[in-house]
Amino acid sequence: MATARNGRELFTILETSADTESSSERHDRDSPLNLSADVKWFEIANRIKPDSDEEEALEVEDGEEGENGPSGGGGGGAAEAADAASLVAGGGCNIILVTGSATNGIIKHDEEDYADYSTNCSDTNSNDSDIDFSDLEEEEEERRSFFSFEEDLDQDCTAPDFWGEPDQVISIEPFSSVCGPQHSLGDEADTRDYFRILFPDSLFEHMVEQTNNYALYRQRRSGKSDPHWHPTDVREMKAYVGLNILMGINQLPDTGMYWASDIFIGNAGFKKTMTSRRFEKLTQYLQLCDRESEPARGERGYDGLFKIRPFLDVVENTMWDAYMPNRCLTIDKCAIVTKRQFSPNHYMSPKPLRKGLTVWMLCDSRSGYCHRTKIYVGKPSEDKTAISLGYRVVTSLVRGLEGQYHHVFMDSFFTSVPLLQRLLRDGLYACGPTQPGRKGYPEVLRPRNVGKLCQGEFYQCQRGNLVATVTRDVKMVSCLSTNSAPGIVGISPGHQQHQDVDEESESDGLDSSGLSFGIPRPLPLLLYQENMRGVHLCDQLRECYQVGRPCKKWWRYFLWFYVNLCIVNAYIVTRESRGGTPPAGFSGKQFTQRHFRVRLAQQLIGDYQGARGMERAARKRHADSPIEYGHRLERMSERSRRCRNCTNKGLRHESVFGCKICNVHLCRGGCFSEFHK
Repeated sequence: MATARNGRELFTILETSADTESSSERHDRDSPLNLSADVKWFEIANRIKPDSDEEEALEVEDGEEGENGPSGGGGGGAAEAADAASLVAGGGCNIILVTGSATNGIIKHDEEDYADYSTNCSDTNSNDSDIDFSDLEEEEEERRSFFSFEEDLDQDCTAPDFWGEPDQVISIEPFSSVCGPQHSLGDEADTRDYFRILFPDSLFEHMVEQTNNYALYRQRRSGKSDPHWHPTDVREMKAYVGLNILMGINQLPDTGMYWASDIFIGNAGFKKTMTSRRFEKLTQYLQLCDRESEPARGERGYDGLFKIRPFLDVVENTMWDAYMPNRCLTIDKCAIVTKRQFSPNHYMSPKPLRKGLTVWMLCDSRSGYCHRTKIYVGKPSEDKTAISLGYRVVTSLVRGLEGQYHHVFMDSFFTSVPLLQRLLRDGLYACGPTQPGRKGYPEVLRPRNVGKLCQGEFYQCQRGNLVATVTRDVKMVSCLSTNSAPGIVGISPGHQQHQDVDEESESDGLDSSGLSFGIPRPLPLLLYQENMRGVHLCDQLRECYQVGRPCKKWWRYFLWFYVNLCIVNAYIVTRESRGGTPPAGFSGKQFTQRHFRVRLAQQLIGDYQGARGMERAARKRHADSPIEYGHRLERMSERSRRCRNCTNKGLRHESVFGCKICNVHLCRGGCFSEFHK
């Protein structure tokens, strides 16, 4: 990287070309933070906001000299540098750095520190309601830490001399932690083995135990037994989950349609596995906790997530252990669509889905793997308004990553000066848009002081690694970052021009679909746009094939959400562990998520057959001579009924004859033999 600190030099071109970097090299440790290699970079020299017309005139003269004078290049050539200079400095794209007064005590690092960062910042291997995490010790510790840290922040971030000129070199520590999939599976491992890493067999055993207990509990409360229920086992529970996975691939409006007699609608595999009534009974009594020991609201030990707490503890540990986080991480909201109104619903007016069950997710920015989640379960009874929602969620999600120098990207709902200072103190870098009215944001960069900006124009202030930026992109955007040097802008070559704009990113004033041609953007916004997609990638993989059906119980939405999330994570681990090579036995050319889900469901179901399925299998085995095994055509009743064989073929014929062993009506003639075959 070529650098220039000359007062008369306006900028230095910093560019990389796709011709000199392969796609594989862009993802290793020697490339920028997931940024495209085609983006042209410019470093704008520091200019102080003029206090008088005379100073402004002097700066204009210096700017003209800088434009006409020589500028260093990073491989672009003198002619290309001149063209880029006219594009950034001219044509209405005035890029000025506006600062407050300088502060003392700022540690300045060597130029080489930032030079290393600009080329070595990459992923390696592959209404404000409060939130209740139902962990009193954890929250008490978080509150003490927050207040002790806030005492230091109150003395600094609101002081008039807190922010200084954006001319300090930031220091980014190198990321060297172990990352990627963590398992000991060999090349012979199949989809079921990878899924078992995230969803161990102990969970199926727990589901079986609690489901059987809950069925007895319901029958005792009602005072009568259920003649259609008998205890389930692990094999049947795996088959039940496998059928729910297949329902997300072969989607029908109603559950009973999978067992329909219509040959164009009914599914033979579902009928072979278990009956429709058995599937409904398993759904009715499915349970994850001991309901008899559940504490009521207000009692000691009450937990808003008690119904899924045992299941949740296991899944969160397996997700965290199966894949060590890469350098770039994303924190964002995931809303679960529900058909009913539940008490834990969370209202967020700026979002496209304003109501729903909320889960905060920490995901890998490149692969979309979900490392950790936190569930919103309603506003707690005690007053915790001193700790903001964003502060508590982010610090809870990144717990355990302290001192590893990850880069965390989040939206404006979370980003604040106290939070970024806390993360920087813990050895974590962060970046994201913010609300300009929040505590600690520079007064000089607030909208009333900045005025109307042209598209591409931006102002910046700095304190150490903490850089505040205000710019006009699609609209006015305020941003905070601790991993971006001031004065660095990038211009997209213009080949990413998509029409669809992500609504959640648009609400933050950013277009996540690509960089518009000719509009310079500061480095924090470019990093945010390229690395804020982790949760969206996870959502895209998860929402392609839903697991489970709509119901009246809120906790079941979370159950199927985490089952689906484990499938997505297992698919990502499979893809990265095998390097794109499909499991043994797969004959297709490309192993997609759909193939992974179908293969997983088939392995979960295996050769399991319920009572009706075994009866049908026995009937097929004896089909050569049905009369030997008691099957014969005889009069069934005085009233004619529809022929089962004709019904299966979509025809309507009635008969008083049939087979008493099979308890079906059949036409006299070929229907008897055809049905038993």
